[in-house]
Amino acid sequence: MLARDHLKDLLSNSDYTKTDKLLICLAVDVDVAKEVSAIRNLAEASGLRVVRGWNVSQLLSATKGLAVRTAKGWELTSNGKLRVGTLIGPALQSPVAQVIPHLRALLPGVKNLQVVSFIEEAVRCLELGLWRSGVVLSWVGAVAVLYDYVVANHLSTFNAEAIKRNPKWKPAKTTEDLSRMQEADFLVVLESTQIIGKSVKQELEGCLKYRNGAGHPNQMKVGTARATGHVETLIQHVFAVYCEDT
Repeated sequence: MLARDHLKDLLSNSDYTKTDKLLICLAVDVDVAKEVSAIRNLAEASGLRVVRGWNVSQLLSATKGLAVRTAKGWELTSNGKLRVGTLIGPALQSPVAQVIPHLRALLPGVKNLQVVSFIEEAVRCLELGLWRSGVVLSWVGAVAVLYDYVVANHLSTFNAEAIKRNPKWKPAKTTEDLSRMQEADFLVVLESTQIIGKSVKQELEGCLKYRNGAGHPNQMKVGTARATGHVETLIQHVFAVYCEDT
């Protein structure tokens, strides 16, 4: 009924009561009855550490038939499943709920702790509805991933093309050196050296323009769908492609 990937986001929702969160835990592998210890372990693994102090059995017993204790542990009843569906339906239909698990899933493969920090902060901004911040931080994280990839794999090729385009370019040795180049020019050099393709460059140029708009005082509106699309584009063309190499 509920994928484990969504549990972190749901359990961090302050709108849910203790009982709601326990019912949501029961909805993971819904056909498997769970002992109190298993429920606690599931919740703690998803970031809900305060569950240690809850009387789980007492809370579930007070649900008036939404959950029952069987010989194998606690299970949701039909009414309990309906209740969880009502709780999580809007959350799981949100486009944000679709991209956050993908971003989090990438973190174990990222070696650069600074990049990890950018991604984690972007996720948190999306969770809190801070769309402008999420757009900016996700872009910064994506550029950091590309910098690391270039330094690790294509630095001499990149420098050669950069000098061809700008004779004053001082060959980069580190990611910090790459940051001296304007990001728009950086994307051009990436395409020219075939590190990225033309269509990917165009997609990233769109993200850069949107980041620029979101990151400066102006009348531009930044909403859920557009911010989520921005992050999804970065996942598809940067994070999911290059994170394992950073």
